[in-house]
Amino acid sequence: MRKKFEEAFKARVAIEAIKCEKTLSQISSEYGVHQNLVSRWKQELLKGASEIFGKPNNSSKNSQDELIDNLYKSVGQLKVENDWLKKKLKLLG
Repeated sequence: MRKKFEEAFKARVAIEAIKCEKTLSQISSEYGVHQNLVSRWKQELLKGASEIFGKPNNSSKNSQDELIDNLYKSVGQLKVENDWLKKKLKLLG
């Protein structure tokens, strides 16, 4: 059975490895994980850090704009349906 580690824990261990104040074996025994995991998490953090700093911070803005567009479309569709129902109700009444 494999252990699942939280992202915050992985980041803490990887940062400890990047600092190079302790050896991988010291870090692995301190946190109770295998040296290979410490090394892998360190590499993932280094690889991911370039992606974080390489992207402009427009991704959250784009997702908000997309959400707003979808909401406006939904409101418009509901208004059209509501107007149609009102028109049909007048014809029946």
